[in-house]
Amino acid sequence: MSPIYLSTLDANRFFRYEQARCPAISTTFVPGPLTLAQFGRLVEKAPMSAVLSVQNVTKVVRDGESRRTIVDNVSFDLGAGETACLRGASGSGKTTLLALSGGMLSPTKGEVCFRGEAISRLRDRHRAEVRRAHVGFVFQDFALVDDLSVLENVLLPKVPLGISSADTARAESLLERFGIASFRSSVTRRLSGGERQRVALCRALIFDPAMLLLDEPSAHLDDARTEALASELATLASEGKTVLFASHDTRLTAPRTILVESGKIHEAIA
Repeated sequence: MSPIYLSTLDANRFFRYEQARCPAISTTFVPGPLTLAQFGRLVEKAPMSAVLSVQNVTKVVRDGESRRTIVDNVSFDLGAGETACLRGASGSGKTTLLALSGGMLSPTKGEVCFRGEAISRLRDRHRAEVRRAHVGFVFQDFALVDDLSVLENVLLPKVPLGISSADTARAESLLERFGIASFRSSVTRRLSGGERQRVALCRALIFDPAMLLLDEPSAHLDDARTEALASELATLASEGKTVLFASHDTRLTAPRTILVESGKIHEAIA
């Protein structure tokens, strides 16, 4: 059978469709004509843009009458399926850098880009929409509502949009995945630290975000649970999620470690 060729116009139409399915693909033009086999190989090898790009970011805050630099001219990129740890002592600036990376804070200087879009330039409402749809957060104190049930806490981010049966089904699936389905009706104040953390993780994943951010995720965990968390994060990365966590706990490691000291990145170990 003779090979089927795609014209330049058709090849680029199909490629736009592939980019819609995978926005991290950064190629902007496909030369044609191409056979279907050539087109498939081109998509597989297409360069991927960073999911998260932190570009020369500085954060300065007021400290009484003076100004203090918390994050000082930091740059790094993270791609789809990549896991990185912001490693540093308390007060090093890693938590602020994490918040900047997720659009919870705006930089004083520099840009934070998510899938090529400068979220630091967006208005507060638009930035909040990007965060809600594409970024999941697990806070150090978990930020759960103690008098709500486990299932209600997981579904809480969906309340402003209205909770559908599909949302409830996804929440139930997440609880099952992370081994806490039996606590679905329990109020969270009765749970252990490890159980509360898994509730927070389920809530962070309710929108199926492209990026997951965690602040000191092993702070309340014993060694066994910390090891389990590392495995869970690795699995999420293998599914294509970008994972970034801030921690001074050396029990929790990542394929890439970004060392933070006094607001600066001193070394990145791949």
